[in-house]
This record gives sequence, structure tokens and C-alpha cells, in this order.
Amino acid sequence: MTLSRTARIVNVVAVSIPFIGALVAVVLLWNSAVTWFDLAVATGMYLFGAFGITIGYHRVLTHGAAQAKPWLRYLLAIMGSSAIQGPVLMWVADHRAHHTHTDQEGDPHSPHVGGGSGIKGLFHAHMGWLWNENTPAHRPSKQCPDLVRDRGLVRISKAFPWIALATMAVPFLLGLAYYGTLAGALQTFVWGALVRTFFMHHVTWSINSICHFWGYRRFESDDHSTNNPALALLSLGESWHHNHHAFPRAAKMGMRWYEVDISWQVIRLFTKLGWMEKPVVISRERQDAKRIGAVPAPVAGD
Repeated sequence: MTLSRTARIVNVVAVSIPFIGALVAVVLLWNSAVTWFDLAVATGMYLFGAFGITIGYHRVLTHGAAQAKPWLRYLLAIMGSSAIQGPVLMWVADHRAHHTHTDQEGDPHSPHVGGGSGIKGLFHAHMGWLWNENTPAHRPSKQCPDLVRDRGLVRISKAFPWIALATMAVPFLLGLAYYGTLAGALQTFVWGALVRTFFMHHVTWSINSICHFWGYRRFESDDHSTNNPALALLSLGESWHHNHHAFPRAAKMGMRWYEVDISWQVIRLFTKLGWMEKPVVISRERQDAKRIGAVPAPVAGD
């Protein structure tokens, strides 16, 4: 089954509106119509949604890299929904399919399959897959039946349109309260809602595209995943993508001191606070055993 026409239209609208907002923001910035308040709201909303994606949607719900208290699990799902990247169960279903068929037929967003090669394939992986009629439509009941059994997550997933609308309304209301004018509210809305969503979309999509195209590799794997340092801070650690594909259940993706992983530091804090437990950390021995060119350990009896 492939994406329906309605789903493709919704995806086009969801991509286009933040893009238009970013263009408007460029004009506003050129005329100095931006303040520290607008940027603070945009940054705060960005981090709120981005941590919801990196920790909630991705590491906790997709891979079970750590166990979160139920209230935190649901909060992270709501935070991830605010990133406007789709309902949590659909996001998880697509991402689990990506890991099942990485850079092979069935991968919804590989730059090496489904969209051609070179720049065409890169565009397909970045955003083209969202409205490509050949993109497979993955069912949560098949890809993530464990999450479908959680009634709270099902309700949050169904409430995605309302969460998305609330997410867009918050910057407007904050701007209205701060400036006291409609013009000020619209200014904060452009930065805190549209520009923030635009950047969040493209940083996340860059993991799908750039991190399967450019970067360095350390471990043996059958895919094209790479680690890309340039995206590490903006993606909150997600761009150590090759490490992630080598060890999908790892809560800590930055596996060297220079691989900054902000999401891991937050997981570490939550664990110390007792809000999370059992975060998966890959030992250096396991890493060394999977390194490219590593000599296999001798088997007993050899």
C-alpha cells in the first residue's frame, strides 16, 4: 500500500506553509522586524519539539533505548507532536520500516532507493518521499503493535491535528501578551511557529538525506549511514547516524568524547532524577568488536 492522494496533499501543505513563513521572516529580518523575544520563543519552541522527536519519538518509543515513566512517555509524545512531523504512531511505523529495510526496497526515505541517484535521490530522501506516490504507507498495527496497545499513545496520536494547531497558536498568544498588538503577535507567530517549524523539519530530514550521503563511518554495516558532525548541535545528537544504525537501541549515540550528543545528556539527567531507567549504553568492547576491519574474537574450541 502506498501513500494516499489526501496524505500527499496534507504533506505538501505541511511543508509549504513553514517554507513561506521562512521567506516572510527573511523580509522581516531585513527590515529589523525581529526582537530577542521572538527569537527566544522560536528557540524554546524548537527545543521543546526537537527533544520530543529525538528522545520521545525516536530513542524511547521507536527503539526502546530507555524506559520512561508513563507521564514522561506521554509528555514526550506530545512534545514530538508539536514538531509537526506527523502522529507519533505513524512516525514510529515509518522509522521502524527505515531500520528494517535501510537503503533497500521498502525504506521510505533512502537517497539510494526509490528516488533515483545523486541529487535526485538526495531530494527524495530529504523531502520528496513525503509526496511520492510510490512511498509505502506503513501501518502502526504492523510496525509498532507494542505501542498500539498503549491507549494513551493512541489518543495522543489521534489528537495530532489539535496538538499541531495548539503549537502554532502558542507563539501567537505569547506575542499578543508581550507586545499587546496584533502586529506583534503576528511577528512572534512567524518566528516562533513558521520559521521554527521550517528549521525543525529540515534538520530532521537532513538526517534522512545528508546522513546517508556524506560523513564518516566507523562500524561494519550493510547500509550507507554516516556520522555528520556539522549537524550535531542542531539535531541534538541525532546526526551520529552511523553509530545509531550500528547500535539502534543505544540511548547514547555520540560514542566518542568529541561526538556531542545533547539528547543523551538530557536522558542522563532524567535517569538521575528517576524519571527514566535502563538507558542502553554500548560498551567500548562491543564497539571495538564491530569496528571496520576488526579481527573477530576467537571462538571457544578453536
